[in-house]
Amino acid sequence: MKRSFLKVTYRHGRPIAAYFHLPRQPGDSAVRTERVDELLLVDRAADGRPIGIEITDPVRFDPDSFFALLESLGQTAIDRDELRPLVAA
Repeated sequence: MKRSFLKVTYRHGRPIAAYFHLPRQPGDSAVRTERVDELLLVDRAADGRPIGIEITDPVRFDPDSFFALLESLGQTAIDRDELRPLVAA
């Protein structure tokens, strides 16, 4: 997967979890998860590369914290519109 994308899980019409997939190499899987704060977790591949960001409470999602995390991980900035499903939640 060469592009990042957001996946939101809903229950009874309300978002209960979200996952932002980062670019991966074939065969990558999460071998370690780091807690960034109470809302964000980073999954890492065996070689330490970040491969995804779990958003544990989409209702309390803070786009500014998310963008700061992306930058700290060395990821390419994304358009805020890509996060629209979370901001609307």
